[in-house]
Amino acid sequence: MTRIHAAITGVGGYVPDYILTNKELETMVDTSDEWITTRTGIKERRILKGEGLGTSYMGIEAVKELLKKTNTDPREVDLIICATVTPDMMFPATANLIADGVGAVNSFGYDLSAACSGFIYALTTAAKFVESGQYKKVIVVGGDKMSSIINYEDRTTCIIFGDGCGAVMLEPVTEEVGVIDSIHRADGSGAAYLNMKAGGSRIPASHESVDKKLHYIYQEGATVFKFAVINMADICAEIMEKNKLTGDDIAWLVPHQANKRIIDATANRIGITDDKIMMNIASYGNTTAGTIPLLLWDYEKKLRKGDKLILAAFGGGFTWGAIYLIWAYDPK
Repeated sequence: MTRIHAAITGVGGYVPDYILTNKELETMVDTSDEWITTRTGIKERRILKGEGLGTSYMGIEAVKELLKKTNTDPREVDLIICATVTPDMMFPATANLIADGVGAVNSFGYDLSAACSGFIYALTTAAKFVESGQYKKVIVVGGDKMSSIINYEDRTTCIIFGDGCGAVMLEPVTEEVGVIDSIHRADGSGAAYLNMKAGGSRIPASHESVDKKLHYIYQEGATVFKFAVINMADICAEIMEKNKLTGDDIAWLVPHQANKRIIDATANRIGITDDKIMMNIASYGNTTAGTIPLLLWDYEKKLRKGDKLILAAFGGGFTWGAIYLIWAYDPK
């Protein structure tokens, strides 16, 4: 029996117009362009401005571009999964708002929350719907409005994060392309080191929680860095060994854009040279669930059918994982 693979057949993306540079951050907190660049590789990040605009706004724009590029009628879309930790509201799902915004009236959808690993978790999940034969067109959105949960008086976090969103179309193919394999992990003990304490059922919103600034990202940078360097590199090595791949076989490493030093350590661990690393951290910073689809969006014209990619991420939770994917089309 011929195996069905779930292949990416198109990519869309959106980043806001407003650019928050390191120089501007120097006027907001005690930091410097040199300090930020040396430790993270980030020079600027995009910020979504405008009253009432949330993650769904960016998702709608990304999906509209995706539908146009793939010549897809939105009524043909079966499912939309939105990976995000900054939903417009607790409910309804941001995926449902995106579906309404693009006219995907025949789809169902839901949000998936796995922090910076959200997109690869969602991509693996979506692939199973396609591989089962149940659905023909599934859209995976990854995006976050991180500026909505950042304390711009906290220099440990405000220098890192930005806003942005990407989306991919998954469709069934019988060729040996698409999502080939994936490995995912989670360790809830990491919650102590990277979290947003309030706003959930444990600490509902109150005057006290707002006054204590508990609705912002909290991060113990050194601990998170150590865990990320080890686990993102190890899981990439694991999936490559499982599929009998070497660094020479891989056309592109597609790593979560959290910190350039983490990316370099991961590439070094699996024998990937600098010219095969997708990187846009200098321009966008860390857009959480948006980083990997935005990389695919930025690099789409450089990708060729048959290219072997390793997608990898590490995020709060802790969550981490890697996907082995073979690219399904040449530049259009």
